[in-house]
Amino acid sequence: MTNQNIAVPDVKARIRMAIAMAISKPEFPALGGFLAISQKKLLKRLENGGGRGGGAKVSTWIDSMRASSPTRIKSTIPISETQEKSSWILHHPSALNQFEKIIQESKGKQIIMFLDYDGTLSPIVADPERAFMTKKMRAAVKDLARHYPTAIVSGRSRNKVYKFVRLDELYYAGSHGMDIKGPTKSHNYNKGNQGVFFQAANEFLPMIDEVYKLMLEKTKSVPGAKVENNKFCLSVHFRCVDEKSWDALAEQVRLVLNEYPKLTLTQGRKVLEIRPTIKWDKGKALEFLLESLGYGNSTNVFPIYIGDDKTDEDAFKVLKNSGQGTGILVSKVQKETSASYTLQDPSEVEKFLQHLVARM
Repeated sequence: MTNQNIAVPDVKARIRMAIAMAISKPEFPALGGFLAISQKKLLKRLENGGGRGGGAKVSTWIDSMRASSPTRIKSTIPISETQEKSSWILHHPSALNQFEKIIQESKGKQIIMFLDYDGTLSPIVADPERAFMTKKMRAAVKDLARHYPTAIVSGRSRNKVYKFVRLDELYYAGSHGMDIKGPTKSHNYNKGNQGVFFQAANEFLPMIDEVYKLMLEKTKSVPGAKVENNKFCLSVHFRCVDEKSWDALAEQVRLVLNEYPKLTLTQGRKVLEIRPTIKWDKGKALEFLLESLGYGNSTNVFPIYIGDDKTDEDAFKVLKNSGQGTGILVSKVQKETSASYTLQDPSEVEKFLQHLVARM
């Protein structure tokens, strides 16, 4: 049975200490890349550009923005596309095809579900305000939460992702895990106090609001650009921006961020993410929730994390390094990933969740 008492002072103390250390030593801005350009190479090129050199930085951002487009993902290995795909599938097989293996690995352990939202429970759409999940998907997640502790871990603000999902029995971790709240409705696996509430970067809220207003003003000259305030982080969407205007958009983002060294830039699917330079991400959120549920050092837990974005890799790495649970990447194209399995799209995610419920 699950122990959900979360009054764990030593856990929160360690978290506060880690955050304080991170704030005192801001990290160099990191950029997300895929197969075409590795993250290490992007960072190296940015460093070679020298400090806050505008031209070098914008050029690097443009390369990263192009690399995030699935049509541009190329293998660095000179073998045929068929061989390349077969090799990738061999190392990242379908979670549906390998469902029985996953169930066998979880035998005798408490399954805990972690789900990204955009691109995982809902399709990626041009307007991020219309990324609605289907009624069937909502029913699948609701059924899932009846049997397993379930968390939504999203780059969206916690309130915004809740409005999309509208299920009170879930844990919600918004702003890439920087804003976490537990369920208000319990199920039969719940024990004790469920009042999980944690915010990792409250001191950054005034700065985020300030930068949001500046970004709105700076990017309004770029047609199709959309800036989203996710409370503890900002998203600059360029899905609807003509590629010819990407350099102009990147330059505007650079001009703003030059004045805020305590904010860093990462990248997702057709989106630039601006967030505080603290050591907190979706992987840290996963660890915090596991510890809050009483499974911090347990070998009797099997976390399953399903996500489609570069930011989900932090959670995949935590699971891979711990040797517990499994990560499932949602993607139709080949990507560098620490996930063990794949699903093609939200419809396959729905089937996987339904299979889990059917096994109870």
